[in-house]
Amino acid sequence: MNISIITVGKLKEKYLKQGIAEYIKRLGSYAKVEVIELPDEKAPEELSEIEKNQVKQKEGERILAKIGQDTHVIALAINGKQRSSEELADNLDKLATYGKSKIAFIIGGSLGLSEEVLKRADEQLSFSKMTFPHQLMRLILIEQIYRAFRINRGEPYHK
Repeated sequence: MNISIITVGKLKEKYLKQGIAEYIKRLGSYAKVEVIELPDEKAPEELSEIEKNQVKQKEGERILAKIGQDTHVIALAINGKQRSSEELADNLDKLATYGKSKIAFIIGGSLGLSEEVLKRADEQLSFSKMTFPHQLMRLILIEQIYRAFRINRGEPYHK
């Protein structure tokens, strides 16, 4: 399985980079995982709704350019479906069973994802109704992907 994590914004914190690198290394025996970092659109703090949509649209164009036609897209969105770790594992297992070997998880910028990206997504996933920093979300997501593979293989992992 080939898993891409397409994310807007640069990861700055060293401890997060180390955690992500550790999980990518652990995932090496289960899947090929790559993190694709796209630049965020520079914008002032105060934006009108039109300006917010313009920022999301520009970021969305960059995201869509990285997604292949045969890729199953899972967008992280606050209004997406919440799943347990076991449900995520089951979903990934079913995708593999039905020949979906390319999966892209999308983490948008600070304003969220454009309508075009949400329409392209095959599913939307929410980790919580709470808002998390996008940089931390990368680590949480990759840990859950690792946990899913461990669950699917019946291998022990802390609860």
